[in-house]
Amino acid sequence: MRLSQILFSQGFGSRRLCAGLIHHGEVKIHGDVVDDPDADFDPQGLQFEVSGKTWPYHEKALVMLHKPAGYECSQKPRHHPSVMSLLPAPLRERGVQPVGRLDEDTTGLLLLTDDGTLIHKLTSPKHHVPKVYEAHCKHPVDAEQLERLLAGVELHEHELKVHREPELVKALAAEAMGTHGVRLTLAEGKYHQVKRMMAAVSNRVERLHRPQFGDLVLPADLPQGQWCWVAGPEAILGAPGGA
Repeated sequence: MRLSQILFSQGFGSRRLCAGLIHHGEVKIHGDVVDDPDADFDPQGLQFEVSGKTWPYHEKALVMLHKPAGYECSQKPRHHPSVMSLLPAPLRERGVQPVGRLDEDTTGLLLLTDDGTLIHKLTSPKHHVPKVYEAHCKHPVDAEQLERLLAGVELHEHELKVHREPELVKALAAEAMGTHGVRLTLAEGKYHQVKRMMAAVSNRVERLHRPQFGDLVLPADLPQGQWCWVAGPEAILGAPGGA
């Protein structure tokens, strides 16, 4: 693949801008400046430098962000900055999107990708990709609440104007964390689901964090507001043939 096409595919601007970066000596491969936009390289496994920063080639971008509180998972935020502002320009340019959403006040693991097929697989209820949430609650969490969360609770749909049969939503796993904490594993991704489930058992979520999505665990050394590459869908879904 031509070097200018590689840069273009990785989000470094228009084809003309990418060619200009190369002409001006801003691009290095294996430590050497390459100033020919038509120079041909095998992109698979390629690492290159643009303006002194190293970038790996990825046919599809897949990253995780340690989302801080105070950011919206939206391209067009209403009240707070977008999580997209925490990503470098090339990732924004190539059109990565959040995989599902975390509320503005929720922290933790947020996936972003430009792979539409993967987004569907990770968010579709039929694939049952589990997500783990850790909530600190206003009131103590007791055994009865955990049993109800596992058995299934009814989420009130105040916003609906038509009648529908009550739907029970169950946690795949529920365990107490200290006196006021709960760790829930969910396969669905309903609106405000953790908060509504805890409200259904007469409790209230005061802080919410997501440390895990599928098999992927948020690294302990990834600070809030920082991002890193994910090796591939298998890091989330496990070996082929899994979720």
